[in-house]
Amino acid sequence: MTQFTVHWHQSITEISELHWKRIAGDNTIPFFEWKWLEALERSASASAKEGWQPLHLALWKNKSPVAIAPLYLKGHSYGEFVFDQPFAQLAIDLGLNYYPKLIGMSPFSPIEGYKFLISANENKKEITAILISEIDKFAIRNGILSCNFLYTDPSWHKEAELYGCARWINQQSLWHANGKSDFSEYLNTFNSNQKRNIKRERNSIRNAGINISILRGSDITISTMDKMYQFYENHCSKWGVWGSKYLKQSFFQELSFNNHKNSIVIFNAYKNDPLEPLAMSLCITNGKKLWGRYWGCNEEINYLHFELCYYSPIQWALKQGIESFDPGAGGQHKRRRGFISKPHSSFHRWYDKRMDRILRSWLPQYNSHVIKEIKAANNELPFKSVIPPLTFSGE
Repeated sequence: MTQFTVHWHQSITEISELHWKRIAGDNTIPFFEWKWLEALERSASASAKEGWQPLHLALWKNKSPVAIAPLYLKGHSYGEFVFDQPFAQLAIDLGLNYYPKLIGMSPFSPIEGYKFLISANENKKEITAILISEIDKFAIRNGILSCNFLYTDPSWHKEAELYGCARWINQQSLWHANGKSDFSEYLNTFNSNQKRNIKRERNSIRNAGINISILRGSDITISTMDKMYQFYENHCSKWGVWGSKYLKQSFFQELSFNNHKNSIVIFNAYKNDPLEPLAMSLCITNGKKLWGRYWGCNEEINYLHFELCYYSPIQWALKQGIESFDPGAGGQHKRRRGFISKPHSSFHRWYDKRMDRILRSWLPQYNSHVIKEIKAANNELPFKSVIPPLTFSGE
């Protein structure tokens, strides 16, 4: 067996961007690019102080890394958007410490795409087995109860199950172009009642004298991102202690730098001067997919949220030939505005035999229930759509 050196890195800067990109390849989505994760660390949004201690596991060979498992040591469950309170309660009932726990995901981003990053010229099965083994040894040695890989890439599911991870299924929303090329064609997929409702909602924004501009590239300045941060902060503050304000202003400022600008799309709502917006939403794209992330307003206007976070992004996505749009976590109202329900999977390892046994016996029944809920939700959609087959075992 090839000899590797194992390193646990407490900062992504201990691995060069060049090495990270060589391992990850060209198809990495923005949320797992070195520059995105580094901006989270540099801004102290993902930091030990905030309960997100970077702890990236890397295998090195000949003084270069060949595989990386992006990981964080967590002292709480905030910012994950997979709600594991039942797991935490079970740990308490068993007299176990649920925290700290290991988490594999892009912090604060409920974005499907987590997997081990492995160099293309390495043996994937061998490397995966080594990484899992090292994670297990580290967790047991340090009294860590669990390792949790969240929002996993579907291409990684077989490997995760092959190496003994337990699958937990939850729901998310997704819009797909389904061959449509403009908003009118897309709107025609709805039944007459909902088609009329959407037109009414969009017309109400225009009738209120509100314009929408799209900011990209050179439009993305520090001033732009400072405004976006203020909207984000205002939105979070409306929810009090439940506001989920996880990101620092300096993170938004980092996104104004050149190496992020091509990924950012801001939908800017204003009445008179586009430089004086009354609301903004921030999306991320890689040219094929679009992800909705943050929004906020300084004036409550009916349907403005739907316009900035759903309708304008969908209209833009159709013009750009974008295949799919993930609008973010939560919100049953998305179903009436063009989004289907779909499963996303997380994979878990528990290092207490009692907890592992209880959860593995409970999860199949829970997962089956979620699949039934997803099917029921998609049977009631007010529009025609291609619903992918729902499979969750041995994909």
